[in-house]
Amino acid sequence: MGGRLKLGAQALAVAGVGILAALLVWKLTHQTPPPKVGAPAPAFSLHLLTGDGHLSLRSFRGKTVVLNFFASWCHPCKREAPVLERLWREDRTDHLVVLGVDTGPDAASDGRRFVEAHGITYPVVFDPNAGIASNRYALPGLPVTYVLNPQGRIVGDPVVGPVSDKGYSKQFTRELEAALKA
Repeated sequence: MGGRLKLGAQALAVAGVGILAALLVWKLTHQTPPPKVGAPAPAFSLHLLTGDGHLSLRSFRGKTVVLNFFASWCHPCKREAPVLERLWREDRTDHLVVLGVDTGPDAASDGRRFVEAHGITYPVVFDPNAGIASNRYALPGLPVTYVLNPQGRIVGDPVVGPVSDKGYSKQFTRELEAALKA
């Protein structure tokens, strides 16, 4: 009887490993690809982090949008926050908007403290559990910044890193200038 029980347990373990392997393969082959350069930015409507109501990405059609995904715990996000705020204050009259997306697993209160600590006045929405960041934008990490032209299309590759840092700032400036000319 002991041999049958041992054989049954082994068969069950092999079946479990097979199921896990199948799930992994399915997940890898069915991931949402990141949006492509020139494609429309994936639409969303999220709750405002500071205030009532929702904000839709589509509401900014006709404007160049700097779409910045961040989290309160992210140290590079803290470095780039003043650069984005300065851009918002200086250039918003030129049909430019900076839109922050606080990406989970933050609590909304953590995001509000981040906004307050960094003096952020541009609009910020809350993406609980990173649903938009993961499922529609397939972000590899944080921070990530997209530049969208007035037609809502993605200009250039996403800036995967703080726009305040030397290597990333050149890419960001180039894409922003291209979007503003569109």
